Amino acid sequence: MTLAGSTRFKDQFEEVDRMLTLNGSIVLSLSIFSKTEDKKYDHKTEKELFDLQLDKILMSSGLFVIDVGGYIGESTKKEIEFAVMNGKFIKYYSKEVEGK
Repeated sequence: MTLAGSTRFKDQFEEVDRMLTLNGSIVLSLSIFSKTEDKKYDHKTEKELFDLQLDKILMSSGLFVIDVGGYIGESTKKEIEFAVMNGKFIKYYSKEVEGK
């Protein structure tokens, strides 16, 4: 399962990573949380990180979108579209965790 969402939601990424791991899933998450860490990367690095994320999606069976309060940014929208085009199932934090 690949995790996707805004890098401002680092705590929720960690929460879902633990939850899925304890439920027996192999989790591919982010390693860099630029918005939480208040870091900027150049365009080339941002593109490389995005391409790595797409590779993670291809490797996984599905995408778990960390959409706290229903927020989905532009990059995450592209990741969802990519996952759908590649036959991956999608789960949402707002429904699976917040909605409980």
